Amino acid sequence: MSAYLPEKVRHLDALKACGFNVPEFVYVPASDFEDEGLEALESFLDSHKENYKIIARSAHPQEDAFKGGTFDSMSTYADIGGILYARKRMIKMAITEKRLSILRQQKFNNSPQIDPEDMGVLVMPFIEGSSVMAKKIGEHWEFGYCRNPSHKIQSGPFITATPHDRKLIDLSDDIQKCLGFPCEIEFIISGENEIYVVQAKNISAFEWLDQHESERTVHLDGIRRIRKRRNYRERPVFVMDNQAFYITLIGQCEDMVLGSSGPVPTISDILKTISNNERKLGDFALQHQRFAVLGLSIRVPDDLYQVANHYLDETPEKQKLLSKALYNHLHVIDRFLGEADTIIAKERIQIKLCSHDAYGIDTVRNPIWMAFWHVENHKQKVRQFKQFGFKTGDSVGIEIDAMEKPLVYRL
Repeated sequence: MSAYLPEKVRHLDALKACGFNVPEFVYVPASDFEDEGLEALESFLDSHKENYKIIARSAHPQEDAFKGGTFDSMSTYADIGGILYARKRMIKMAITEKRLSILRQQKFNNSPQIDPEDMGVLVMPFIEGSSVMAKKIGEHWEFGYCRNPSHKIQSGPFITATPHDRKLIDLSDDIQKCLGFPCEIEFIISGENEIYVVQAKNISAFEWLDQHESERTVHLDGIRRIRKRRNYRERPVFVMDNQAFYITLIGQCEDMVLGSSGPVPTISDILKTISNNERKLGDFALQHQRFAVLGLSIRVPDDLYQVANHYLDETPEKQKLLSKALYNHLHVIDRFLGEADTIIAKERIQIKLCSHDAYGIDTVRNPIWMAFWHVENHKQKVRQFKQFGFKTGDSVGIEIDAMEKPLVYRL
């Protein structure tokens, strides 16, 4: 077990010492959970039991080497059972849902190997309100607002240079001066408009696209080209066609149940088809630091999912294995899509963004692009992509024309 104090705890201690409005909190290292030395946590929870709900934030000793949002935080009941559940879930998420993200950061960002069981927990009261993330880009602060979960009508996250309260600008400057390094700051704005500082991450080691752009710009004397390039992006592409994949899978189930002129598939063969598809997704994500997904069919069609999920109902034990594999496969697809920085698909495909995904430091370094076509044009666009031979491993270019329309082509 590591005795190193996690970044979140160090920075909140420093901010509290500087007089900022930091909520009360207690840090519980992994060793205390192992040794059942939870007296400080019990005392903290006892003093906040009237809240019924608290926030358990991840506090892994090596968390500072990973991008924000890699490890989970969650609200839970203000009792020991709630904290134990939250920590168990954080560890499980690091092993499962966040595994691909962690592996990619270890490969492309030189992040260290970690033991999820080293996960500590930082516990603070639950504050009803809006989350605001602040960071300084060049000479100016920008503020990312996340929806308030208590509102019935929800709005998506947005970024602005003009916060709702001008005090946030001065407060952010003062926090950065107190800590002595560029940082990404998370505020909670309560319903009474009280501003709490709940997190600060050192981002001095991160480099982003707009940072000191003029200092890294070389002015040349001219250019010769036939066509003028405007906004442009180039990426290796993974072509995703889950409809075709499920038709293949159902065909295997049919051959298994009804027989085939060739070799009859077994349940192991069907499960191998699923695992091979998952392996392709993982291998591609670990091969390319930045990549695009061309979604000919991203959402698994409900009718095909149900057919596959019930095809082997006459053999319950085999069906149970297949159902579990299909359910897990949906999550593997989600995790893979979460690592792409470019999505080319029909307009109704939405990527759920957490606060760090929506306006954290990583979106400045690798902004998310979504090039889409209208739903009524779906069949035509899919036919064109297939006709032109787009396939996994190709590199695609996306150019934004003068009318703000994306043009996608194979390189």
